[in-house]
Amino acid sequence: MTSGTQSHPQSPSQPQAQNAGNGHSGADDAVLPFAVEALDVRGRVVRLGPAVDTILRRHGYPDPVARLLGEAAALTVLLGSSLKFEGRFQLQTKTDGPVAMIVVDFEAPDRLRATARFEPERVAALGTGPLKDGELIGTGHLAMTIDQGTTASRYQGVVALEGQSLEEAAHQYFRQSEQIPTQVRLAVAEAVEEGAGRWRAGGLLVQFLPQSVDRARLADLPPGDIPEGHAHLSGEAPEDDAWVEARSLVATIEDHELVDPNVSSERLLYRLFHERGVRVFDRQPVQETCRCSRERVMGMIRSFTPQERHDMVADDGRIVITCEFCSRRYDLDPQEVEAEITGQPGQ
Repeated sequence: MTSGTQSHPQSPSQPQAQNAGNGHSGADDAVLPFAVEALDVRGRVVRLGPAVDTILRRHGYPDPVARLLGEAAALTVLLGSSLKFEGRFQLQTKTDGPVAMIVVDFEAPDRLRATARFEPERVAALGTGPLKDGELIGTGHLAMTIDQGTTASRYQGVVALEGQSLEEAAHQYFRQSEQIPTQVRLAVAEAVEEGAGRWRAGGLLVQFLPQSVDRARLADLPPGDIPEGHAHLSGEAPEDDAWVEARSLVATIEDHELVDPNVSSERLLYRLFHERGVRVFDRQPVQETCRCSRERVMGMIRSFTPQERHDMVADDGRIVITCEFCSRRYDLDPQEVEAEITGQPGQ
């Protein structure tokens, strides 16, 4: 992404760079930044283990939904982990498909949470075989939002979803909105470990960031409604040889390499780029953590009218709110809620 969105892979400031081939065994729930200077390429590898397994098992998602949400989580970490500031990166889809909504939050520097809304009957009707992302997502849009805590610092990019995969949507976003040559690979699998199934997710993002602006120039987008008789050079701008090589190497990655606990991130990068010399930098940990709290719940309730708060009271005389991300239940006494909001005990 461009520096204006604070989401492109920045030049690593840590001096502890090392050759990938000499790196230690990679850990789960971590992002590993890297650079292939000979190809003017920078990127990140993410491996999610216990964090994504907790997210997906908490709600008992059907396998197709779990795989889709796992991909969305890996993609969000790849993009959000490059934020230089204390802020939040959110990926959200809204569509007409069986999975109507996906929301993944990454709060810098390391906090991840995710949830999905879906229609069980429509998902089941798709069958038990392998499903493409587009079959689950359908038509709608994907929004990527960077929030630094103020309205003025909020940035959002939107991509139309028309049956493509999350990988393809990410490529479309970078091509149309950021104009940075980018390649993304995502994979999710349920592995049997110690006799039990555990979800794993992995992803790799590579971006071409040469010093020369001309070298980074992409071919023009399709002409659309360009007036007849006007020249359009779509597809005629040749890709830089270094980027063609990097993209071709990324295309050789197998899904299992991104999720196999026995293939470390360092080992994967060394296999891809050792002939060109790849360096890795300090890994960034990732943890599954929800942002919900009683204070946040009360802040939400304060935004409702007295009548709306009255309508929230259940038959048992309590207000019960369940977090969609972590499933934590907040059981509140309506009188205490009103007293806290109005500042008048006993009301």
